[in-house]
Amino acid sequence: MRTKLKMIYWKGEKFWLGKLIEHPEIMTQGETLEELEENLRDAYMLMTMDDVPPKHKVKELTLTV
Repeated sequence: MRTKLKMIYWKGEKFWLGKLIEHPEIMTQGETLEELEENLRDAYMLMTMDDVPPKHKVKELTLTV
């Protein structure tokens, strides 16, 4: 299945930075624009849990921020 998403990106001091407009919580960086795009694809796949097996567990975590 193919999904088209829009990314917003900019050049920082050292790296290209970007996030997905449809999922602004997914943000990453890359040394090149191509690496940024690849990293965004990887981050999207991890965040959408496509690799989670059918038998999985869920646990709530408490974070101090």
